[in-house]
Order: sequence, then C-alpha cells, then structure tokens
Amino acid sequence: MQRHSTLVPLSHEHKRLLFVCRYLKKNAASYEGFPLETQAKFEYVVRIFQEVMVPHIQKEDHLFEKCFGKNASIDAAIAELQAEHRVISGMYAVLADSANLEEDMDILANSLEAHIRKEERVFFEQLQKELPDVLDSIRFE
Repeated sequence: MQRHSTLVPLSHEHKRLLFVCRYLKKNAASYEGFPLETQAKFEYVVRIFQEVMVPHIQKEDHLFEKCFGKNASIDAAIAELQAEHRVISGMYAVLADSANLEEDMDILANSLEAHIRKEERVFFEQLQKELPDVLDSIRFE
C-alpha cells in the first residue's frame, strides 16, 4: 500500500533512523565518512537523537493524539508504541553512563529497529486502512 501523504515525512525519518540502527550495531559495516570507534558512534547517536529523534517523537505524539479514541485496536497499538518510545528513550538516556557502551548501543539499535518496523509495517498500514479521514486532517508543523 502506498504511504499516505501525512505519514511520508515520518517514513523518511524512519529510513534515516534505520541507517543509524545499522551503524550502531556491533560489527557494523564500514560506511564512508562514519568512523567505527565506539566513542564516535556514541557522539553520532547523541546528535541524531537531538536532531531527528526528539522532533520525530513529537510528530508521532501529535499523530497518536489525533488518532486516539476512534478505534479500539488502534488505541491499543498507540499505547504499545508509546510504551516502546519510553523504553527506547530510557535506553538512550543511560548511554552516557554505560559501562559497556558498545553493547548498550547494539541493544538500543535492535530495539529501535524493531519499533520502526512495527510502526511502518503494522501501525501505519492500520491507520491508512482504518482512519484515512483522520490522516487527511493532520498537519505537522
């Protein structure tokens, strides 16, 4: 199913975040211009969380707010995704004090990747099918 125009910006951000996930994983492949040292990866993830992830979650919170209360299964999915947002944000928050930064970034990367795949493959598809009129009314600033 083609992505609804309201969801396209979120999907583009997901694509960028999926790259981050691949880069943060242990034994990541070399990407031109991206150092593989643990500290460099950490500095990169801090920048990406500030520049991309925080505004992305704010957009998703807006989406969740507009879609909540209209469909019981969507409400359940929203609650699950919001719980995952809190877990992922918590994983990120403790990275600076991590005793095993490489391992913790790998866990964060795998968790974030699974979350994004769920949003893209399940939640967005469900929204497009069940609440297209609500999606039509949403604008991100």
